[in-house]
Amino acid sequence: MSLDFLDVVIIVLYAVGLFGMALWVSREPAGHSKDTEDYFLAGRSLPWWAIGASLIASNISAEQIIGQSGQGFAVGIAIAAYEWQAAIVLLIVAKWFLPIFLKRNIYTMPQYLDQRYGHGVKTMMSFYWIILYTAVNLTTVLWLGGLAVASLTGLSIMWAMAALAAFALLYSLYGGLKAVALTDIIQVVILILGGLAITWIALDQVGGADAGAWGGLTKLYGEIPGHFEMILDSDHPAYGDLPGIWTLLGGLWVLHFSYWGFNQYIIQRALGAESLAEAQKGLAFAAFLKLFIPLIVVIPGIAAVMLAQQGALDGAALADKSDGTYGELMKLAPTGLRGLVFAALIAAIVSSLASMMNSISTIFTMDIYKTRYREKPENHYVMVGRVTAFAAMLIALFLARPFVGGFASGFQTVQEYSGFIAPGIVVVFLLGFFWKKTTSTGAFAALLGSILFNIMLKFGFPDIPFIIRVWIVFMACLAAAVLLSLMSKQTEANQSLQLADIDFSTNSTFNKLSVAVIVILIGLYIYLW
Repeated sequence: MSLDFLDVVIIVLYAVGLFGMALWVSREPAGHSKDTEDYFLAGRSLPWWAIGASLIASNISAEQIIGQSGQGFAVGIAIAAYEWQAAIVLLIVAKWFLPIFLKRNIYTMPQYLDQRYGHGVKTMMSFYWIILYTAVNLTTVLWLGGLAVASLTGLSIMWAMAALAAFALLYSLYGGLKAVALTDIIQVVILILGGLAITWIALDQVGGADAGAWGGLTKLYGEIPGHFEMILDSDHPAYGDLPGIWTLLGGLWVLHFSYWGFNQYIIQRALGAESLAEAQKGLAFAAFLKLFIPLIVVIPGIAAVMLAQQGALDGAALADKSDGTYGELMKLAPTGLRGLVFAALIAAIVSSLASMMNSISTIFTMDIYKTRYREKPENHYVMVGRVTAFAAMLIALFLARPFVGGFASGFQTVQEYSGFIAPGIVVVFLLGFFWKKTTSTGAFAALLGSILFNIMLKFGFPDIPFIIRVWIVFMACLAAAVLLSLMSKQTEANQSLQLADIDFSTNSTFNKLSVAVIVILIGLYIYLW
């Protein structure tokens, strides 16, 4: 057991505080019971700061903290491309996609597909997203979170996962999206403070008593420059995951648009905004925070390389399983601070688990169950959503060890499986937005082609890097959708919302944040090129 009494007190205070706030924000006026809009979209009342904080808390999960720290150890700063490119995508989504979604007044991404392409496409994607979120996303977050908790507490991985699942269920099941989004404000503060603490401790140990943390960063940059290469050479061992310049130009953009633009458990926060302006400011705020995430997830992993060389960490174990990097780094924190860091990790894990559960329950209830059982009272659908969330967590708990446990990197596992359908999803939504002639036949061609083309390339041409493969599949799906749309007949469901009817203008706060994000990103890439 690596936790002392003071650490345990801090963790307990965090848990009690989070649970108390969840109950407080979930309360309802006397005589009012939650309806589907309250439970699944927080009553469409979320302000920008809650949206931005919740987006980051939901995204920075065990997959990010543990997975990207492991990749920082194994690869270096190049993995930060996943964070920095996401900032640009968030701004594009806020400017061009959110106005369309909010004009449609939808609860879920499948509802847009229903309005645009008809029931068949919606049903297909509803089942796909439920399976992906349950069997891949939930399981990965549980497994990686269990690894870190087990490393620090001595619990078995199964018990660690069960504890995380129970905590996520406890604070989010009653209140729905409102409880998740508003408690994420606490989660983000703890996450950032705890992450910065680990970064400072790791760099301080690298720098030594004289140089300190800043000296440690300078030492890392000077002694292991290979870990500060943004663009990897073709002979780099990790080129297959981050293929040089194609990381900036290729399929990573497809993955980002699929995740940040059309992913239910991300975009659901924006759908719950009190207005379009608040939603856009929230995404711009999240984009700004994204710029600093590598500081708390990737840099500690790079520092672990030198700490392992110095004998402060178990280098052999980390070389064998890099996903254990963050758990080992947590052991360096002193009593008290270790409790804060541990609470930050739990905050990241349970926030993501709660967000995914809420999205699974929203899609199942609103797009599958309610389609068949239309005349039920609102509180019935809320109860169905709660039961669905609980069932999804239970399934993920038992799938985590056999499914994710055998992979070398949990972070890359999620990208790989998401990449099988991401190209088709991006094609279907983009053409649905901006090309009126797209038909349901074309949409089916893109979605099915995404899986088939990926399988053909993965097993027929295994040497093609994953990100390049995703880009090739995206182009193939785009061509298939356009060709079959031109050959097929449109239906009544297949009608684009007139873009001329949508106001794409933005407010000054959004514009200022966007400019700041772009300027900082340009500077970072020029420096690390």
